[in-house]
Amino acid sequence: MKNDRKMTFLLITIPILALFVCFNTIPLIRGVGYSFTNFRGFGTYDWVGLRNYVDLFSDARVGKSYWFTFKLAVVSTIITNVISLILALALNSKIRGKSFFRGAYFLPNVLGALVVGYIFNYFFTYILPALTGTSSILSNPGTAWIGVVVVCAWQAIAMNTIIYISGLQTVPEDVYEAGGLDGATGWKQFRYLTFPLIIPFFSINMVLCVKNFLMVFDQIMALTKGGPAQSTESISYLIYNNGMAGGQFGFQSANAVVFFVVIVVLSVAQMKFSGSKEEQL
Repeated sequence: MKNDRKMTFLLITIPILALFVCFNTIPLIRGVGYSFTNFRGFGTYDWVGLRNYVDLFSDARVGKSYWFTFKLAVVSTIITNVISLILALALNSKIRGKSFFRGAYFLPNVLGALVVGYIFNYFFTYILPALTGTSSILSNPGTAWIGVVVVCAWQAIAMNTIIYISGLQTVPEDVYEAGGLDGATGWKQFRYLTFPLIIPFFSINMVLCVKNFLMVFDQIMALTKGGPAQSTESISYLIYNNGMAGGQFGFQSANAVVFFVVIVVLSVAQMKFSGSKEEQL
């Protein structure tokens, strides 16, 4: 019996592990190798050592893309979590049609990012200017990033709301009853009772938001393609555009390696910070 279970486990695990190595690990290792070359995506190439990594820190376009990406991630994360938490509190309360509204708010997460992006592109380009009598926000380098934030947050709110609702449902009613006896209602109830108990779910949402927004690509592709004047060029879009079509495969591979390290460091730092907060509470 034990041998049968072990054989079944191996038959399931080995193919999955092989696929993961073939389509994830090997490309990652090859990408790291290309980052030390002047590979253009085709033809021959030479070993250039750390030159690509050194050039990254002096490239103005790369620096601009990092600034835009981090600005987008911070603003979108704040907006998404604030709105998601408010919606979760409302949808977790005793209201009619609660199940219907939960399904309706989850709909944006079902739609593909490119589909959502193209819909909002039409809205920002034609409908909103017609209603306001102004030009499209996507045509202005100073306001185009706002359109990207709106689309990113609109789609991310759905999943975050579901996660917050799951967290709120784990809070026992006894806690609120005991808090009510001590006069904890409204804002005090949320601050001292509800929020400390859903900190783990808040941590999950923060990590997922930052990671996903730092890797924003589909929304950029559908809305602005990095424009106008490269004002909304995210790191992922720059790596794809210049690496695949710009003949900078080796250089952008180095950019991708640095970006990967940044995301890992930020995620670990977030988890440790959130963990320390949970211990304090």
